[in-house]
Amino acid sequence: MGSERTRVPGRVATMKDVAALAGVGLTTVSRVINGTPVDPVLTDKVLEAAQQLGYRKDTTATSLRRADRRTNTVGLVLEDVANPFSSALHRAIEDASVERGLLVLASSNDEKPERERELLKTLRTRRVDGLIVVSTGGADEELDSAHRAGTPVVCVDRASSLDTVDTVIADNRGGVAKAVHVLHALGHRHIGFAGDRPALWTARERYEGFAQAMAELGCPIRPAWICRDVHNAATTRRAVTQMLTAGGPAPTAIVTAQNSLTVGARLALVDLGLHDQVAHIGFDDFPLADMLDPPVSVIAQDPAEMGRQAARILFARIDEPDRPRELVTLPTRYIPRGSGEIRPPAR
Repeated sequence: MGSERTRVPGRVATMKDVAALAGVGLTTVSRVINGTPVDPVLTDKVLEAAQQLGYRKDTTATSLRRADRRTNTVGLVLEDVANPFSSALHRAIEDASVERGLLVLASSNDEKPERERELLKTLRTRRVDGLIVVSTGGADEELDSAHRAGTPVVCVDRASSLDTVDTVIADNRGGVAKAVHVLHALGHRHIGFAGDRPALWTARERYEGFAQAMAELGCPIRPAWICRDVHNAATTRRAVTQMLTAGGPAPTAIVTAQNSLTVGARLALVDLGLHDQVAHIGFDDFPLADMLDPPVSVIAQDPAEMGRQAARILFARIDEPDRPRELVTLPTRYIPRGSGEIRPPAR
């Protein structure tokens, strides 16, 4: 080596440092770092020096020198990375991105529009090549700004108010309507519903599927049996307990419109000793649903396929910015496990 220089704690090594330690020119270091064929002996010297100094390639600076200005990164904004649905979505997008040599920068908006805005601004500052977003519905102006600035945007799981961005969703209305039809076919006419905040697009869609199916089947919707503002297991547990113990007629079946709400409703039914008497169908599957007694029947989405479709569309949009907008609606499927097959009591 041309020098005995070693890594200095707290200081970021540069290509000039690598060149000095390896005893080669800066151009040689640049070629080795960027994968251009160089004499093997010189390549070994450069790589050994880079390792000794702890040198890391500055991908941001490299992207600024590229003609296409790409950073090989994708921004992903989820509801909550801890939610099983979000985790499956994340993994599918990550797997597709790795195959293309892209890094996924994932974060959670926690259903807070202000947090979503800040995350989108931060990801745009990092010059991500595109955005995949599970939108709260309250930060669409930031999504529109990104879209108009030329950053490809794909909304996944939830549609936004923008009719210009690519979107991948499930058949939310049809899925919940299927749950109502299953219960009706078993003889249920008194059916309750628990859904997330009406501000969320999916929550509105799922309630509309419930309401339309109930109307089509001639079943009354009783306000006391409808909870449209529960957002986690704890609030749903309290709401369903109130629904079933308020006095007067009680629903003989319940539809819950999100996996964490399904867990809360099941806890309430167990608390009351009604889990084998009141029929229950949840929208979206969750871990161990088939291990309970009775197992929980669900309307299942396919978050992995949703993620794959979102990634496919984003990559296509990055490569071809002027391609037609895509709106993909994926089917849901009913999984009968037992809780949805409980018949109403004889009257």
